[in-house]
Amino acid sequence: MKPETKKYQIDKNGYYGEFGGAFIPEMLYANIEELKNNYLEIIDSDGFQIEFQKLLKDYVGRPTPLYFANRLSEKYNTKIYLKREDLCHTGAHKVNNTLGQIILAKKLGKKRIIAETGAGQHGVATATACALMGLECIVYMGEIDIARQAPNVARMKMLGATVIPATSGSKTLKDATNEAIRDWINNPVDTHYIIGSVVGPHPYPDLVAKFQSVISQEIKIQLKEKEGKENPDYMIACVGGGSNAAGAFYHYLDDENVKLIAVEAAGKGADSGESAATSVLGKLGIIHGSKTLLMQTDDGQITEPYSISAGLDYPGVGPMHAHLFESKRAKFIAVTDDEAMQAGLNLTRLEGIIPAIESAHALAALDKIQLNKEDIVVLNLSGRGDKDLSTYIKYFGI
Repeated sequence: MKPETKKYQIDKNGYYGEFGGAFIPEMLYANIEELKNNYLEIIDSDGFQIEFQKLLKDYVGRPTPLYFANRLSEKYNTKIYLKREDLCHTGAHKVNNTLGQIILAKKLGKKRIIAETGAGQHGVATATACALMGLECIVYMGEIDIARQAPNVARMKMLGATVIPATSGSKTLKDATNEAIRDWINNPVDTHYIIGSVVGPHPYPDLVAKFQSVISQEIKIQLKEKEGKENPDYMIACVGGGSNAAGAFYHYLDDENVKLIAVEAAGKGADSGESAATSVLGKLGIIHGSKTLLMQTDDGQITEPYSISAGLDYPGVGPMHAHLFESKRAKFIAVTDDEAMQAGLNLTRLEGIIPAIESAHALAALDKIQLNKEDIVVLNLSGRGDKDLSTYIKYFGI
């Protein structure tokens, strides 16, 4: 029997199952409505697609390789392919989305761009897109993340962006997002907010997923060439908010023969009080304009997340991922700091590829699933580890 189509995609009201929607202050209503009413028509137009596809090819360097990791495959006695998003211009998958949104912003007549960033990769990708298009760029970043992601902060500034520290709360990604939303409320007319993940009010989760879906679109073509079939047995990706996972999963969502593995940051342990494992600790709530799974106290206050990875310490997940978890379409695995760091070092020593610590979490999941010799595993290597060298050096005493 054919699987039900579009079961895991967004519906016309902006929901994935019971998750999603647009829970926004009145001051942002006009902005969100403008975006919601225009985004599909604009991004589906020939003019948009010609410009976007040209940039993906000539500027980003797509398609990114699907690399057969021979020594890693030998270690796990299975077939492991790495989707090399770390080879994108700027060093991560984030640029796929920022270029799409910057073209959209220009077509909507916006002159000023704001963004939030955790690990700094989305901030760098936004600053890059703004430099390319000649637009003003303001990036909000948690004070703690600014300290641990210094190379990316320097890049943003060199690209002409203004980096504003978020000094409230945990001083990380959640707080940077809060500050960006405040800015947008104060500057609703000329400003477009480029959200970096599949979070926020509708239509952002769908918009970002669509721009990142180029990842799974390419995997299908590349896997057909290498293995004679489009579908892997397993698709593995790390999840903070979940943009790289949304892109890797997108064209496989409704094919339940492909096992989707979403890997979260357990930090110092899911029960340690220092974790970002939403699938273990989260319950239904509203954060940054959407209804999703959220780490919170009994009286609804957001629990501060923790991860050694600046890109994964978000207290919720995007509504697509909440639905994939709730419906059991995806298996969620929580990986500790120690497991992720060791997996990152293993890839470096086995394949000569230093992964972002976010991606290292996905690699650590290989130790937690039962793989057969004939299984085809695709792991989305969402970013490169240059930005994390100081953390690796400190952790391993290199």
